[in-house]
Formats: sequence, structure tokens, C-alpha cells
Amino acid sequence: MDQIVQQQVPGSILSSDPDWWRGAVIYQVYPRSFQDTNGDGIGDLKGIAERLPYISALGADAIWIAPFFKSPMKDFGYDVSDYCAVDGMFGTIEDFDHLIAEAHARGIRVLIDQVLSHTSDQHAWFKESRSSKDNDKADWYVWADAKPDGNPPNNWLSIFGGSAWEWDTTRCQYYLHNFLTSQPDVNFHTMAAQDALLETVEFWLKRGVDGFRLDTVNFYVHSQGLEDNPPSKLEDRNSPEAPAVNPYNWQDHIHDKSQPENLEFLKRLRALLDRYPGQTTVGEIGDGPRSLRTMAAYTSGGDKLHMCYTFDFLSPIFTKEHFVKRVMAFEEIVGDGWPCWAFSNHDIVRHVSRWTTDGDYDGVAKIAAAILLSLRGSVCLYQGEELGLTEAVIAFEDLQDPYGIRFWPEYKGRDGCRTPMVWESNGTYGGFSSGKPWLPVSQDHIARAANREDVDQSSVLAHYRRMIAFRKAHPALVSGSIRFVDTPDDVLGFIREGGGEKILALFNLGAAPVTADLPPGIEVTVLDGHGFTATLHQQERTISLNGRDAFFARIA
Repeated sequence: MDQIVQQQVPGSILSSDPDWWRGAVIYQVYPRSFQDTNGDGIGDLKGIAERLPYISALGADAIWIAPFFKSPMKDFGYDVSDYCAVDGMFGTIEDFDHLIAEAHARGIRVLIDQVLSHTSDQHAWFKESRSSKDNDKADWYVWADAKPDGNPPNNWLSIFGGSAWEWDTTRCQYYLHNFLTSQPDVNFHTMAAQDALLETVEFWLKRGVDGFRLDTVNFYVHSQGLEDNPPSKLEDRNSPEAPAVNPYNWQDHIHDKSQPENLEFLKRLRALLDRYPGQTTVGEIGDGPRSLRTMAAYTSGGDKLHMCYTFDFLSPIFTKEHFVKRVMAFEEIVGDGWPCWAFSNHDIVRHVSRWTTDGDYDGVAKIAAAILLSLRGSVCLYQGEELGLTEAVIAFEDLQDPYGIRFWPEYKGRDGCRTPMVWESNGTYGGFSSGKPWLPVSQDHIARAANREDVDQSSVLAHYRRMIAFRKAHPALVSGSIRFVDTPDDVLGFIREGGGEKILALFNLGAAPVTADLPPGIEVTVLDGHGFTATLHQQERTISLNGRDAFFARIA
């Protein structure tokens, strides 16, 4: 039997509960843009450590750090050239160890971003693999001969545009890349490659990390038959996984990802993590209309991933009907799987910009946070959303994202959600850096700097702190069952039951005031501590909600 490794962290005040991740609030840090300490305009690990008191005050249980590994940075760290080394722009391995120790001393867990589906073309594995057809790592990547006419082996497309195949002049073969041409896909049909990847995962487990966010987790395994993908249905071409100007969504991706063999690798990964009690995994699933079914397969049974998130709420749709439809679909399809809900991340337009049509960014930010923090499951917050940051406008000459450069101007890329955090309204570059940042600091964000919102009890930051504390005070919101109730247009309503309590929650997504009826047959006691102003009229059995207001009550 494999030895169970007990983590001993000096000075740690972490909970000993191995299921701490169920219902956890995870704060995503994009290190390039979080805090710079050496004036080079790029955030670093020391900067994250410096800002841990802020994250602790927010109430987050864990942080998820986007890649900081050695990389040529063609895709800003998601093209790894050494899984076991810290890139110099972010600091040193000692800086990472210090960050772990400081986080644990504050009771904050640390998850890191593992990019297993592909490496950089500068990784030593790929350099060896491409050197010949008969070297020790010749089959560690996905190689295929050209068709008789010289064309790629099949019609598979890259998310970043064009064919997913790139010609290599040394091997005179094509290699697969689901993303940039400089990000060749690892061949998970080769067990030696799987073994090597798992060794890199254990390297970080031994350093004390508490889990992993798994990038593009359903892309690991491709069909060995290399069959063409069929066209997708017209109604499935609006997925937020790729912009409308990218024909990627025109295919039904049944052969280039989400293969059944992936489940066996995930079981191997879980067996490794189970040797380190208390560790967790969060898988990113982009599988179009099949995303929830893939999520169910990946999180069921307790022997694969702990939790996953999909792109369900990363769309421009902000309606009662959409929330009801997606949550009910999750409850029906996923079963005993555990979700990790997110409204924003480093790859998508910030949700207050996606969902606000009338300029009421604060109102949308607050009601969205209330909904997110009232759903069963765990929650991912993306740095800056707790300040109500909007999508930044980036001039073409300032663009860094190859995705945006490729599809400009119809698609602006991901730089607008990756601009530096604003810490000090009067500080140089918003307190992010003493040197010119790698992306411009949005002037629209300065008024929302953390130092301003910190002292304003009506701010979005104060609201997030209240809602996170409110969630933690009511177990029903974390893990209870959910039942939707009849409500007027624009009002989302449900009952959460669990942990010895039953809670009625109503959310007015609209800007206009509205009156909702108390569901028949129940008596309630109004709950406070969340900051909303809705009023219960006991005699009339009605609830008055202002625009973007919420109501919470305990059911007797």
C-alpha cells in the first residue's frame, strides 16, 4: 500500500477537516497582475505573500494561483517549459515556500494551476520528442503523418484559431496543439508521459500545496483513431469557450477531447492526492453542451476529481431563467458530484461588464455576489471582482494576449480582465508597481482601489466581506438542497435546506422595485447581516425588494 503522507506545516492554523474544500471560497490570483515588489512591472510571489492579509480579511478559505512555472510566456505561463521550477520573473522556489508558510499561518490553503494537457515547445520533453521518430520520448506527444496530399491528419481546430496541427520539419510529421502552435499536446496514451506528469504533481504536494486547479482537464486524451469531428448544431455555436468569430465552436468536439480513457488517468491522479490527506482538485471543463455530463463523470464516485467548474455562468446571459435552467440541469445530471461555481476568471470578460446594461455596476456586482455565495458548492472569486472591477479597455498597441491579437477587433482577447489590481487610489500605478506595468492600469479602476473601498461600508468590497461571512454562518447555503419557488419576472427565488436550517432567498436581478409573494404555507424570520434592504410585510405576506436587492429569511 502506498504510504500516506502527513503534512506538517510549522505555524499552520489550517483546519484538519479533509473535506474543507466542500463549500470553500477560493480566491483566484493572477500573479502577473496582483502585486509587484521589485519594480519590473510584473507581479510576483512576494507580492502575493504581502497581500495575504487582504485575502484573509475578505474571508477566503484558499487561493488559486495561476501558473508561475518556468515558461517562455507565449501564453503567459500556460506554456510550461519546466513544471518543477519557478520562473525568474515571479521569484524563486524559496519565495514560493515562504508564500505557503505565510498562507498556512493565516489559515489560507494554496492551490496551484497545473497545465497537464500540453507543455511549451521549449520543454526538454518536447525537444527530445521532436528530434527523431525513435528517441525515448518519441511518443510523449501526439504525432501523426500527413495525408497523402500533405494536408493535416484531420479537421481538428485549435481554440486559438486555425488547424490544431503544426508541421515539424525534423520529423516530417504533424504534431497536435489544441492551443498555440508553441503548446504541443502531451500524448496521454503513453504511460511513461503520464508517470512523468504525476511526478511533477507530487513535487508540489511535497512542498505543501493544498491542491490543484487543473487547466483544460477534459483535453488530456484524444481519440487514437484521429477521426474528423462532425459539424456542431447551430444552437451550440454560442458557447463562451470560444468567441463567435472563431470557428472552433463550429465543430462538435467528440474526438479531440473528453475521451473515456481520461477517467483512468484521473483515477491515477486521485490516488496520488489521496496519499496527501486534505488535498483537492478543481477541474476546468469546456465541453460545449456536454459540459455538465462530463463534469458528472469526472466528479462522481469519489475516485476522480473532487470538484469541477464549467462555462455555464461565464456567458453574457443574466436572467432568472438562465440561473434556474443551469442549476436544475446540474442537480439533475451531476448527481453526487460537487460543483465549483464562478462568474469570472482570467479568460473571460468580467461579469459586471457582461451583465450590466444600465451602468449600475455596483448593483449588479452586489446581487451577483449574493447569488454566487448562496449556491450549493464551492465558489471561485477572481481577483478584483470583489472591488466591482469592470472589463478594462485596452488599445491595440498595448495588447499582450496572442488570442486577442489574432482575432482583433471583433474579439479583444483576455487582457481586459487581466489588468493590474488597484490597491491605492493615489499610489503609483494604483499601488501595483513602482515601474511601468506589463498591462496599463485602467483609470476607470482607480476610483475602486482597495484602500477606498476598505473604509466604505457601502462598497462592493464591504459587501463581499459581509456575504462571505453570511454564507459561512448558514450551512444551508453551502451544502443544503435547493428548490426553486415561483417568483415575479426578474426575481430569482429558492429554498435551501440543510445543516439544521431552511432558508428562503430571493434576488431581484432587475433595476426596478418589485413585490414578491411569500411562498404559501411557510412562516419566516428575517435574517440580517447581508446588507440588503428588502422588507417583509407579514400581514400581506409580501416582500418588497428594491432594484438589485435580496431577501433572506429562516423558515420555521
